[in-house]
Amino acid sequence: MSTKQQVLIVEDEPKIAQILVDFLTLEGYLTRVIHHGDEAEAAIKSDMPDCVILDLMLPGKDGLSICKDVRKFSQVPIIMLTARVDEIDRLMGLGFGADDYVCKPFSPREVVARVQAVLRRASLSTPSAHSTTLSFKHITIDTERFECKVNGTTVELTPVEFRLLRSLLSRPGAVLSRESLMHSCYDDSRIVSHRTIDSHMKNLRNKITLADDPQPILQSVYGVGYKLM
Repeated sequence: MSTKQQVLIVEDEPKIAQILVDFLTLEGYLTRVIHHGDEAEAAIKSDMPDCVILDLMLPGKDGLSICKDVRKFSQVPIIMLTARVDEIDRLMGLGFGADDYVCKPFSPREVVARVQAVLRRASLSTPSAHSTTLSFKHITIDTERFECKVNGTTVELTPVEFRLLRSLLSRPGAVLSRESLMHSCYDDSRIVSHRTIDSHMKNLRNKITLADDPQPILQSVYGVGYKLM
């Protein structure tokens, strides 16, 4: 890397934090470690890291609450660490605005690969100067400002929701399969369940559908995928 990117590690177990520091440093990243949840948001605001590795269970403020509140002021890529491996916790973490998750115990190399993947996706989210907005009916997104407006009102989307909506807005009326939508969000060839995509789509539909619409603008096509109509 010509310019070193910074990864903020929010992890209360010193041994785990140090392992992440060692492996990320070997790959050329700058790192900073925070051990207490109450310090995380201030560190993100002051350091403006390129990526955050955030443990779910922390002293003070927990990881999900931190993730939710960070999304009010920053779209920094967030990777959640969790020892709670059931699917509900995974979906909840992503629904709160996390870009990815890794279950403990984990391979440090896997975490580094996930960091590289979310940073690569974040760089691809920066569009060329030729086209920064996409619109359909009452929805407009600005891909440069990472902003979504529904009927003129700004709506907060998670990074995954934004990428999904961007894919749908690029081809309004077309049915996009779950597989293609997965690839628009995850580029590291891992297996992501249809349930995960469906969970994101449910949250996205709730955010972009007008209260008086007789039919939601985001529709599912049974056995295939989703479309904007």
